[in-house]
Amino acid sequence: MTEREFIPPAKPIIGPDERAAVDAVLQTGMVAQGPQVAAFEQEFGDQLVAGRTCVAVNSGTSGLHLGLLAAGIGPGDEVIVPSFTFAATANSVALTGATPVFVDIEPTYFCLALEAVEAAITERTRAIMPVHLFGHPADMTALRAVAERHGVMLFEDAAQAHGATWDGAPVGSFGTFAMFSLYPTKNMTSGEGGMVSCADDEVVRRVKLLRNQGMERQYANELVGLNNRMTDIHAAIGRVQLTKVGAWTRTRQDNAAFLDAHLESVAVPAVAEQATHVYHQYTVRVPEDRDEVVRRLREEFQVGSGVYYPIPNHRLESLSRFAPGLDLPETERAAAEVLSLPVHPSLSASDLERIVEAVNTVVKAGS
Repeated sequence: MTEREFIPPAKPIIGPDERAAVDAVLQTGMVAQGPQVAAFEQEFGDQLVAGRTCVAVNSGTSGLHLGLLAAGIGPGDEVIVPSFTFAATANSVALTGATPVFVDIEPTYFCLALEAVEAAITERTRAIMPVHLFGHPADMTALRAVAERHGVMLFEDAAQAHGATWDGAPVGSFGTFAMFSLYPTKNMTSGEGGMVSCADDEVVRRVKLLRNQGMERQYANELVGLNNRMTDIHAAIGRVQLTKVGAWTRTRQDNAAFLDAHLESVAVPAVAEQATHVYHQYTVRVPEDRDEVVRRLREEFQVGSGVYYPIPNHRLESLSRFAPGLDLPETERAAAEVLSLPVHPSLSASDLERIVEAVNTVVKAGS
């Protein structure tokens, strides 16, 4: 039997258009932050966040960190975050000197549970920061109502949700700021980088100052800042990817629809009525022997898969000091059960058929 080619769980798409764009920048000799960055910011804002002003930075984590600092978050403050997410969400809060307050998720979409958010608000709470996890938006209508009722700010970790919408509005257009990651495995990439969508001119100005050593004019430093700038090389890649991400998203949605229609042994990802899901990940639950399922998918069918956040943030050595004795049952259950199947735009029809065959065979056999 011919050895089948491995289907990876994620596959960045970098082609001749991106390489040509990089080469064009290199030929100009202007490779640091310059006209490519400015153009990328404008185009990203126009295309993905309803015209909001965006600020490009060198990573998604930098985007969260600078957004929090620009919003005035610092020592003594609390920011409510999920524990079932990548550590950068809470890291960025801790780096400001504020306290990340971990709350549980709801089990259907893996986003912040509203009742848990309400219960966690104290007089020190300054903001709520949901994560639009796996490409499905959090319930921004309800979260905005909670934030307004308690007089706290709303931020968005949209690292995985380029183009997702809630009730017709794009994610990244709800909070004081929102962050999009441009890491290679995201729905679009700049090689490395992040984009901060800002609600008003003052947040824009402060993020721009903070990414550039605290200065707008050279040597006229107004704030204690950082070097978190994006290069023109990365922006050139991002501008090309921005012309393609819409088609890639539709392919992801088509791939997800195929999996929805043919998977028989697992519950397919739910999508809220108000939501547009962009399927950064296609995440299912495997309640029993998940790690054995991962092994068999790879070894017997050459199908890769991803297990994301097997250790929730509140139990990480780096962050557990913020959550002594905390019990988050839905977070723990998700961490033990979730499995993300390939859904990326590079999948062929035969790849999708093999993924379905593999999951239906392995999970049925193990159940």
